[in-house]
Amino acid sequence: MAKILVVDDSSTVRDEVAGFLRNNGLDVDTAVDGKDGLNKLRSSPGTKLVISDVNMPNMDGLTMVEKIRGELGNTAVNVIMLTTESSPAMKERGKAAGVKGWIVKPFKGEAVLETFRKLAS
Repeated sequence: MAKILVVDDSSTVRDEVAGFLRNNGLDVDTAVDGKDGLNKLRSSPGTKLVISDVNMPNMDGLTMVEKIRGELGNTAVNVIMLTTESSPAMKERGKAAGVKGWIVKPFKGEAVLETFRKLAS
């Protein structure tokens, strides 16, 4: 069971983030969109941290977070959005859904590594 789930429709971003975290000793799984992420959380309820993009096909990241909290009833998992989206309305929706943090791409792993470690423990 992975402690961190990286959800992004871009294989480049997904592989970069997951690879960086794995290279730093963290247990990581990946998902290609919000629907896939939600299914992986259903089958792996012990996940501690979700790092997700907002804009994805099939199910966007914010809808996924709303379903994690609502349908799955999971209020324990920490969620960080990693996205190009920076609108205040989107951030407010994320905050209302229980998002812990909002990081605007590009991903700078060293700057957030210790925070991710804490949120995944």
